[in-house]
Amino acid sequence: MKVARFHAPGDIRIEDAPEPEAGPGELKIRVRNCSTCGTDAKIFTFGHHHIRPPRVMGHEIAGEVVGTGARVQVIAAIPCGTCQECVRDRRTVCPNQESMGYHYDGGFAEYMIIPAKVLAVDGVNAIPSGVGFAEASVAEPLACVLNGQSLARVGAGDDVVVMGAGPIGCLHVRLARARGASRVFLVDVNAERLAMAAELVRPDAAIDADPAEQVLKLTGGRGADVVITAAASGAAQEQAVRMAARQGRISFFGGLPKDDPVIALDSNLVHYRELTIVGANGSSPAHNAEALRLVADGAVVVSDLVTHRLPLPQVLDGIDLVRRGAAIKVTIEP
Repeated sequence: MKVARFHAPGDIRIEDAPEPEAGPGELKIRVRNCSTCGTDAKIFTFGHHHIRPPRVMGHEIAGEVVGTGARVQVIAAIPCGTCQECVRDRRTVCPNQESMGYHYDGGFAEYMIIPAKVLAVDGVNAIPSGVGFAEASVAEPLACVLNGQSLARVGAGDDVVVMGAGPIGCLHVRLARARGASRVFLVDVNAERLAMAAELVRPDAAIDADPAEQVLKLTGGRGADVVITAAASGAAQEQAVRMAARQGRISFFGGLPKDDPVIALDSNLVHYRELTIVGANGSSPAHNAEALRLVADGAVVVSDLVTHRLPLPQVLDGIDLVRRGAAIKVTIEP
């Protein structure tokens, strides 16, 4: 079979590999869609400390169980299920978490093995009828978005700002609408990407300059109830604090570069406005199951966000599209 293996930064190769066989407690699937994300682009450029090459990449996975034909979606982040955080149902912050495409070979392959520990934490979800494989693969990033919005308590009547118009930002706009937000504003410094995203998800306003000033103007000086920084930008995090309304919630959804993780925070704004700042770290198996239900119910439409479908030999083209911001969602079809 064909696989896309990471060997070193800047070195991903399409290679022949023996078709894998499932061991005790494992599951073998025929991969139908494995979508790409910004993390894949970062791994290609910089590598990752959890990846010991060579490693088959890809963590937004949907396919068919070999032997039964069952259609399934697979989690990316694997909690251990037994530590103190897991037993307290805080599985997104499991200190023993592993990941598909990092610790285990992922979905940029024709066939793959789902480890037993994924099944042990209910990490394989049946794809509802009417949901395609490409849509199902987007359930993984939607699950992360769901975790972030749950922590930030996005709800009815909120004015929500989403900073970052990539695929994650688009999912945040769609989910905020589904959760009853009154208005959703989309921000990005890349005017071309912002226009492409806005055409699809139709925010109440698209902002490409002076976001704090524009949000305050749009809200009559009050600010936004929720601000989500769906971009790896310290400047966006600093601006988020300035545009939050009293008792507003701020989600630092996008992590910052490891060599530049410190921002300037106006602590008095947090203090006097009673702001809440929350992080968001991936998703749990339960979030993945709920994300699939949201897609199946039509509450969050994702099919139109898949702007490019490429065969496995073109995975590098897909990663380049993601890196340049020239696509919303790119999916690979091995």
